[in-house]
Amino acid sequence: MRVVYMGTPSFSVPCLEALLASHEVVAVYTRPDKPSGRGRTLKPSPVKEAAAASGVRVIQPSSLRDDVAIAEFRSLHADVCVVAAYGAILPPAVLEAPRLGCVNVHASLLPRWRGAAPIQRAILAGDEFTGVSIMRMEEGLDTGPYAEQVRVRIDGLTTEALTDVLADAAPEALVGTLALLAAGTVGWTIQDEALATYAAKLTAADVALSPELTWSDAARRVRASTRSAPARCEIAGVCVTVSALAAVDLALEPGGVIAARRELILGFSDGPLAVARLTPEGRSDMDGASFGRGLRPEGLMTWGTCR
Repeated sequence: MRVVYMGTPSFSVPCLEALLASHEVVAVYTRPDKPSGRGRTLKPSPVKEAAAASGVRVIQPSSLRDDVAIAEFRSLHADVCVVAAYGAILPPAVLEAPRLGCVNVHASLLPRWRGAAPIQRAILAGDEFTGVSIMRMEEGLDTGPYAEQVRVRIDGLTTEALTDVLADAAPEALVGTLALLAAGTVGWTIQDEALATYAAKLTAADVALSPELTWSDAARRVRASTRSAPARCEIAGVCVTVSALAAVDLALEPGGVIAARRELILGFSDGPLAVARLTPEGRSDMDGASFGRGLRPEGLMTWGTCR
């Protein structure tokens, strides 16, 4: 089939590679290059890099809603458009253009966690499973019927690790669905609206750490956190981003800090956790024990939310 692919982050790359090996990918859409680093040099998306390496035409419109962009999309005469974390809403004119419609690779078990941050929200909620849904796109936000779902156990995975697992699980389900779509034998399951939940974009407030949290809630916040929404707190007056916590067997009051030689321990509402990795504001990533050894507090050490 003639396929137009739309994706942007690394999550989208395995599906693109699978389509390049099994279909005629006539164009790849990805979001415009973004400034990165101190020099603010424009950086291409992982999908753009993968497409360019394969010699596929790359299109990067700032919007798909103007007449020129819609006309260009229609001129590709796609049998199907496949979308995986593209990062923009498709207007009706684009959804209706491909002969067989548009198919989305969504990183959740729909109808649970429709929206922008399904992976992070599944971790934050303490879900046992998440997965990938191959769905037919319509105007609503992830409301279309799905053809296949792949279940994945979350265990103690971080957002980054779980994203990689789901990215690797998606291509086989996608290619299988497209084969059925081409044959006219695909079956679609209508989503149960009563079971729908929404995955709003993650914010720093969603993953902020405080002594009032239980240790399990704190651990989930750290695992769900991202570069754009880091899990932060203030330890002995220093704001830090916490990237890894570990269980520890001792007693410590909520808000208390123990900076031992080999561990930095924080007290939560129902028990303590050791900080395995953190990044102090304006400094490099380090292990918690090293940070703790560098503290020189006056009196009893405490921790809380960043001011």
